[in-house]
Amino acid sequence: MDTPSLLTEPEGKTLEFKRDLSSPRHILRTTVAFANSAGGSIVVGVEDGSRNVRGIDEPLDDEERLANILSDGISPRLAPDIEIVPWRATHLLIVTVFPGPARPYHLKAEGPDEGVYVRVGSTNRRADATLIAELARSARGESYDEQPFTEADVSGVDLPRTAALFEGIRPIRERDLTTLRLVTGHQGKHVPTVGGILLFGRDRDVHFPDAEVRAARF
Repeated sequence: MDTPSLLTEPEGKTLEFKRDLSSPRHILRTTVAFANSAGGSIVVGVEDGSRNVRGIDEPLDDEERLANILSDGISPRLAPDIEIVPWRATHLLIVTVFPGPARPYHLKAEGPDEGVYVRVGSTNRRADATLIAELARSARGESYDEQPFTEADVSGVDLPRTAALFEGIRPIRERDLTTLRLVTGHQGKHVPTVGGILLFGRDRDVHFPDAEVRAARF
């Protein structure tokens, strides 16, 4: 841990300073936000405005207290690295939070619907239902495009148009739509995926009127 460099950086998406442990709710929110986003570090013992290093008086006691706060206040259970770092005549606590594999994480006191936070710039923002669902899909390794689209049946995917795209490469039959992830199983039946409708949907403009393709060349 390069502490001198860390103390010169401004608070941002992956860094936050805390003067002490007097506001555990703020530390919990930041930890949850880091775990649900790109990870980050919390430095305890530094004023967040002036970045004046105050240090901590009882490093071992504060380390244990902080470990208990994080263990008891977050669900699913999260185990960030907590390190006591000597700094001149005092000590700092540095909490390193990694992007969590069990997202979305939430504050137990606020529940799974209201207690999910993400990091936006140097702030913690409460996630809405759509973002919570996206975090869960990301943790499962699923993309939005592969989610079932229940507002249409299999006939909503234009098979002739799909086959035309693969002409000269391979023949496309209806059963191949599942292999291409244009169709998926849902509650005992087959329905299009979101990607299936976006790419080959008969009523794509009805279901996704704002969808567009943008390309950039660098």
